[in-house]
Amino acid sequence: MAQRHSLVGLTVLALLTVRPSHPYELHRFILDTHKDYITGLPRSLYHAVERLAKDELIVPSKTDREGRRPERTVYEITAEGRQELVTRLRQLLEKPDPDRRAFVAAVSLMGCLPLPEAQRALRGRAATIEGVLAGMEAHLRAMADSGLPAILMLEVECEQALYTAELGWIRGLLDRLDKGELDWETTVEM
Repeated sequence: MAQRHSLVGLTVLALLTVRPSHPYELHRFILDTHKDYITGLPRSLYHAVERLAKDELIVPSKTDREGRRPERTVYEITAEGRQELVTRLRQLLEKPDPDRRAFVAAVSLMGCLPLPEAQRALRGRAATIEGVLAGMEAHLRAMADSGLPAILMLEVECEQALYTAELGWIRGLLDRLDKGELDWETTVEM
């Protein structure tokens, strides 16, 4: 999925792989499952639905009305929407981003990927992080050797600690996946 769609849009696509829904149902599910990486609800959700429909990644499937409530349009994901979801999730899992919310969102939704694809993306991320950590270590050594006070490099140390923790978590998750300790049932057909 191109960057033109937000994490909200990604979440809408993922939720619509489970079943067609109207925006209010999606809103309730997001709140009930504590998808805290999503901000600006409900406005951001309705804007995401509009953009996804405009881009034909989702389409209206029917309109419901309960009692005196206003009509609600139920949306379903298209084949193109499914492919966009898989592509974007794979990218978010594989490539570290300074905005860690993107990774949290991808982890939250990665059950939409086939297991081998999720594992491949996580292994790619782990390899990238290992390279980043090696570069940080070399940078810290070079700065220390140049006489730069350690107090001026604390932000690098902090980033290094965050990446180290993330790498440890990813390795643990991959181990659990390799051992079959997590149920994995994808909802996206490839």
